[in-house]
Amino acid sequence: MTDPQPISYLPIFIFIVLSVLFGVGTLVISYFVQPRIFNRSKLSTYECGSEPVSDARNPFPARYYIIAMLFVIFDIEIIYLYPWAVVFNKIGLFGLVEMIIFIVLFLIAYVYVWKKGGLAWD
Repeated sequence: MTDPQPISYLPIFIFIVLSVLFGVGTLVISYFVQPRIFNRSKLSTYECGSEPVSDARNPFPARYYIIAMLFVIFDIEIIYLYPWAVVFNKIGLFGLVEMIIFIVLFLIAYVYVWKKGGLAWD
């Protein structure tokens, strides 16, 4: 096996340099061309068109983070169904049994979280 030549990494280096230049260039250009009109309404806190009612530094209840993590976990599990469906004809009965086991485990986890009150918003 031959060692890769440094010249073979040139396209990667060029891509990294261009990416950094694009990011920095965009920030520099936007700094110079942005309008600078400051008034009281633009400097106030914006919360969907309503006046802020409390301090923004109050911590959110842990329930919000738990629900967000559960959503991400279940969403990622569902994503595994797409590649399985694409190769279903190639994997045959073995793949079907594996996916049935996967879905059953997924449903057991869902029922467990539901019974524990992990999906209750209030």
